[in-house]
Amino acid sequence: MQDLTGVVFDIVHSSFVDGPGVRTTVFLKGCPLRCLWCCNPEGQKFDPELKFIAANCNSCGKCTEICPAGAISLNAAEPEQKLAVDRNLCTMCGKCVDACPENAFGYFGKRMTVEEVMKILIRDQTYYSRSGGGVTIGGGEATAQPDFALALIRECRENYIHTAVDTCGYTTTEKGLAVLEEADLLLFDVKGIDPLAHKKNTGVSNEIILENLRRFNDSGKPIIIRYPFIPGYNDSEENVEATIALLENMKSIERVDIIGYHEYSKIKYRELGRPYPLAHMGKNTLTEETLEAVKLRFEQHGLHTQLGG
Repeated sequence: MQDLTGVVFDIVHSSFVDGPGVRTTVFLKGCPLRCLWCCNPEGQKFDPELKFIAANCNSCGKCTEICPAGAISLNAAEPEQKLAVDRNLCTMCGKCVDACPENAFGYFGKRMTVEEVMKILIRDQTYYSRSGGGVTIGGGEATAQPDFALALIRECRENYIHTAVDTCGYTTTEKGLAVLEEADLLLFDVKGIDPLAHKKNTGVSNEIILENLRRFNDSGKPIIIRYPFIPGYNDSEENVEATIALLENMKSIERVDIIGYHEYSKIKYRELGRPYPLAHMGKNTLTEETLEAVKLRFEQHGLHTQLGG
């Protein structure tokens, strides 16, 4: 099991937003959803992807000369991008990464063994034990790499490390459900109650998601709900009321986190060479007063609620 590999796109230390205490979060690539507001678009696809950071590029042209597929050119449609990268031609050979003197090229994601990841996680064990923290497996979607996620959970258990899984809840496989069953805590996304609106906003309907939420609530699994609050998409009066109605009688829910819309992923879309789906929205479309008012409504129904993760 130690030589089992998965594709990891980030490991973040000293997180305070991915569960209780001080945590180390392992982000796995691959997700069945395509949320319009996705904050980790580099986690959507399963395979490693090329990253291009235009701000680092000095337009020296070395990458265009060395690329065997001819996937890179200096004739970018947007001048600030400096280069154009044809990702349909790119073979991920890595020659541009090695040749760039300014580190303008890199990777989103690399294949790692369970042992390699565990060596990193164990370094923070003192922080976990002192703070009541642990390891969180997110993504992407943790259940999309079920063998690897399950192996990490079991290795953490062997080392007395608390585990949380950050999940969209969209899984039907035996192994995917086992990932959720064996985690100590679920950070469970609820992105909308109406199935048609959910499909429009995320690419999938929500029947499976809500069925899994009810299943793990009934089993007594500790759950923290994450509700991304996106103006114009899932912030309607009807959705707020329906979300409260769904959650207020669920006994396993420890807290509801209302996560306001932000543009943190905008730069990641640019580095992936992909358009930002919500480019029409501004930074100030959501006020703190609005979020506080929604938080109060959840609290009035007996739900322990906070703003942010």
